[in-house]
Amino acid sequence: MTLRLLPAALATALALACTATAFAAGPQLKGQAPGWYRLQLGDFEITALSDGVLHLPVDKLLQQPPANTLRALQNAYLGVPLETSVNAYLVNTGPKLVLVDTGTAGLFGPTAGSVLANLKASGYTPEQVDEIVITHMHGDHIGGASATAFPNATLRVDKRDSDHWLAPEQQAKGGAGAQAIAALVKGFADAGRFKPFEGSAAGLEIVPGVKAVPAYGHTPGHSNYVAESKGQKMMFWGDLMHVAAVQFPEPGVTIQFDSDPKAAAPARERAYAAAAKDGYYVAVTHVSFPGIGRLRADGKGYDWLPVNYSANR
Repeated sequence: MTLRLLPAALATALALACTATAFAAGPQLKGQAPGWYRLQLGDFEITALSDGVLHLPVDKLLQQPPANTLRALQNAYLGVPLETSVNAYLVNTGPKLVLVDTGTAGLFGPTAGSVLANLKASGYTPEQVDEIVITHMHGDHIGGASATAFPNATLRVDKRDSDHWLAPEQQAKGGAGAQAIAALVKGFADAGRFKPFEGSAAGLEIVPGVKAVPAYGHTPGHSNYVAESKGQKMMFWGDLMHVAAVQFPEPGVTIQFDSDPKAAAPARERAYAAAAKDGYYVAVTHVSFPGIGRLRADGKGYDWLPVNYSANR
């Protein structure tokens, strides 16, 4: 009797041992998947590239009572410092590859600086980029614009911005950060690949299907870019948005980073209203990655409707 039961008892013991092994605690691995997301826009391919995040004390930066900011963040299950995305975008028109902004390249610490790595992870190489278009010359937008890293690209920015940020008095005022940005621009200029442009209210064509549109205020030459193909449109906003939980419901709220708040607020409001009215995609540097979505009017503010995820890209 005992001999017959022994194999069954042994099997039970082995099963329990295997179960214990399978559910043993392991170390947390941390990290994220490569930060890129792809979307078809007519005949164009749009690739969102994550540079990482910045941790911002937005209750101190937004130009409204801190309690209002904290209340809006709490309603969105957020707090301070706010983990704020930094996004860049690659537009493949077919003939041309256009990079909209370049991220920080580490100018703001170890939590950001991943645009180049994620561009490569997405299947492209920096040598393929033809044009780098900069919404404005703050370090989290132009920091990754290296003439060495992008050996075949032309650097484009509104002349109002380059004249302002490269002026000797601004260089002296801005210290090491301003000088680092000036050195990046000089690298392109020395190679004959820096071409600032004069902004046009009608839009200035950078390459067929991609235009620059003035949105002055956040900086003197802050520009949006728009890509259009087969009746589909996407607007790249730069810094018309910093804190979605606050500024979509209250578009008039400005931020300390705005060079001219009196111009920045209406530029933001016009852009929001146009996007909601016409229903096109917007791509936003500081909205949670991939930062692509649409707006819908909601009273005096707007609802943010992120792009629906799809594997068919």
